[in-house]
Amino acid sequence: MRGVHLIGNGGLDKLVVRNDIPVPVPAPDEVLIEVGACGVNNTDINTRTAWYSKTVTTATSGGGSEDFALAGTDDSTWGGSGLTFPRIQGADVAGHIVAVGAKVDESMIGERVVVDPWLRDPEEPEDRRFAGYFGSERDGGYAEYTTVPAINAIHIDSNLSDTELATFPCSYSTGEYMLTRARLAEGETILITGASGGVGSGLIQLARARGARTIAIVGKEKIEAIRALGADDIISRDETDLTAAVRDVAPNGEVEVVADVVGGENFPELLELLGRGGRYVTSGAIAGPIVELDLRTLYLNDLEMWGATVMPREVFVNLVRLIERQKLRPLVAGTFPLEDIHAAQKEFLEKKHVGNFVIVP
Repeated sequence: MRGVHLIGNGGLDKLVVRNDIPVPVPAPDEVLIEVGACGVNNTDINTRTAWYSKTVTTATSGGGSEDFALAGTDDSTWGGSGLTFPRIQGADVAGHIVAVGAKVDESMIGERVVVDPWLRDPEEPEDRRFAGYFGSERDGGYAEYTTVPAINAIHIDSNLSDTELATFPCSYSTGEYMLTRARLAEGETILITGASGGVGSGLIQLARARGARTIAIVGKEKIEAIRALGADDIISRDETDLTAAVRDVAPNGEVEVVADVVGGENFPELLELLGRGGRYVTSGAIAGPIVELDLRTLYLNDLEMWGATVMPREVFVNLVRLIERQKLRPLVAGTFPLEDIHAAQKEFLEKKHVGNFVIVP
């Protein structure tokens, strides 16, 4: 089959398109999926560049340049371990099941599915220590075919195309988990950073589905696109006084929840915008992972801080049900064939888009 091999940590040259990759054979508890589409996300790029290594302290530039020359390859994945090469990346798969393993009901053949990218231990699925990620701990969806445990192939009944469905799995499930951890409730106000990206644009829609008020921070050139998503208030990230801009629109000048995928130098301001008992949740640090924290802000204001990575299975199932009920809007920023994986990731890293790029085998 055709597919993209990641042959090592580094730049785009480490992604090699091949036409002679054996079609994978499903294990007894697995299914074989013909990939209709596979979304591009930060996890793929961060893994390629070894950005997850604690030796890297810069923003997610994604180039594999001298910024990453000292990156540790033994802790280059999200889980703090090394990667086995070659690896087929790609976590956001939509497609059809075309074969099943010996222990899987044959009635699943032909089902349309999206892949829950979190690989859980079958004996202890809630133990995060045993979790893996599709496209990291096993081959993913940048190929014509892929295999996953049958329990990760979630049936979906939707009129959306495979390309549209492939915008949801990683970004929107991450967003839903962030809101679940932060316990966002109807009537509360949430501040969302990086609101034009996959996770951010998903957060706006998911928060609105919960009846929350949304304040979105985006680049000024993307304000109208985010307004069309229904954000209640939008603030340009170029504001000279971000804190004042948020306080001007937030009820009583503060918010109950901050959902942050950016990190970097604005982190202290975000915490100061939380009211007493407020909740901060993060799933990324595209502007830089090393931040300043005044512990007095944390403890004197009774704040909660949450990381959101390995989610319970029901979070993804709930997401699929929202998609089926047409509560969420897919945002396809562009599509690329497998052969143009370099162009897709390069354009992704330019951050000029709204939503998600998708690879279509």
